[in-house]
Amino acid sequence: MKKLTNMVIALRIWKDTRGQDLIEYALMAGFVAVAAGAVMPGISTQISTIFSKIQSLLTTAAAS
Repeated sequence: MKKLTNMVIALRIWKDTRGQDLIEYALMAGFVAVAAGAVMPGISTQISTIFSKIQSLLTTAAAS
């Protein structure tokens, strides 16, 4: 019975798509930032700084 319960839980998690929108929005924001940096070279250093800060935060969060 426990094996069946675990299988049902795994299938529910597999079908769960609630976080998908957040990832799509984050990717789109990244693409817009890269495009803005390509079109307006003055902004590219600011965008690079932002991405560096995000990378630092994600690295710190992953280590915790």
